[in-house]
Amino acid sequence: NIYMNNTTTAPAKARYQLVEYNEASAEVKAVYDEAMQALQLPFVLNWFKCQGQNAILLRGNWAKLKSTLIEGEVPNVLKQLIIYNVSNLRGCDYCAKAHGIFADSMSKIISSDENYRATDLESSLLPNSYKTAIRLVTKAALYSEELTDEDFQDLKQEGFTDAEVQELMAQADLVNMLNTIATVSGIKLDNELAEAEF
Repeated sequence: NIYMNNTTTAPAKARYQLVEYNEASAEVKAVYDEAMQALQLPFVLNWFKCQGQNAILLRGNWAKLKSTLIEGEVPNVLKQLIIYNVSNLRGCDYCAKAHGIFADSMSKIISSDENYRATDLESSLLPNSYKTAIRLVTKAALYSEELTDEDFQDLKQEGFTDAEVQELMAQADLVNMLNTIATVSGIKLDNELAEAEF
């Protein structure tokens, strides 16, 4: 199949122009402002900047990201870990690194152990409910046709409500969108994020 190639090669440079804050239209700036406030960041992520030439798409993608990742009942750290795990498996370097940084910045929500990093998915400190959710939403993102009724039952047995199960499964769809935009655009990890201390 000419469309299925398991080797991923990052482009030499970004394929989409990164629109900086001071070059952005008023509509794009409004999304940048909302995103910085919601994500509690003093800078605009490259994932947003690479969409800055198309205000309509940017606003729609931001609305989906905000309602799926930032809002809702499921803990944000768990959602970040799901995106981190799927991104690693799909070879999306930008999303794996960015969401790994976000997840690790929230490690203390899971454990007060100084050395604990949330991205250590094998750790005994990571709750079983999180491990189950990460495993099954990763399956939904990569092999959705293989999900079974038992998988959904496993999530319920871990204490997730019907609404939370839907919210978890929405992460599968979200991470595929995040990965696709990051990979096709060729963006690199933000210097500010790489150097950030949370």
